[in-house]
Amino acid sequence: MFKNSLKISKISYFLFLIVIFTFNSKAIAVEDLSYPFNSDSGKYWQYISDQVMGGVSVGKVTLEQDGEIFYARLTGNVSTRNYGGVIQLRTGISFANSEKDGKNLQGVRLNVRGNGETYDIHILTNDMAYYGDFYSATFQADPNWKMIDLPFNKFERKRYNSSKLDAKNIRSFAIAAYGRNFTSDVSVSTIEFYY
Repeated sequence: MFKNSLKISKISYFLFLIVIFTFNSKAIAVEDLSYPFNSDSGKYWQYISDQVMGGVSVGKVTLEQDGEIFYARLTGNVSTRNYGGVIQLRTGISFANSEKDGKNLQGVRLNVRGNGETYDIHILTNDMAYYGDFYSATFQADPNWKMIDLPFNKFERKRYNSSKLDAKNIRSFAIAAYGRNFTSDVSVSTIEFYY
């Protein structure tokens, strides 16, 4: 009887290992896509302001370091004069050719700090052809670092409100100081797309 118990225990243990391995494999398969800033991040991002279309907002982006943390800092003065009102830090991004292809992504998570103002995330997708057409969600950047989650179902399309954001069509991602006259000072150290 002891031998049978031992045999059953070995089988149970083996099945347990299979279940754990399968569970862990699934967890790995849906691991968040994390993009922390580092010393080379500057070459993947660009600063853009409304001056490209006649606006008068001024600003800059700097890559800075706080201990082990690298972060991008967007500072400047946003002005709505001359139909302006935006400075931003932007990068091209695509999930179309990745193993996960963005199919089940639920949102974006940022580690941010700032001057207490409200900032925007602007996302462009492959189906957008008109200037001023983008998806947007806002967040507040307080003086201390904090992680914030922005689910994709909370993003609103500026030109065609009925359309929902489909992550697999994302082509551009921006952190923006937008839409009103104010002083920008926002820092971002990590960007994660989560499932």
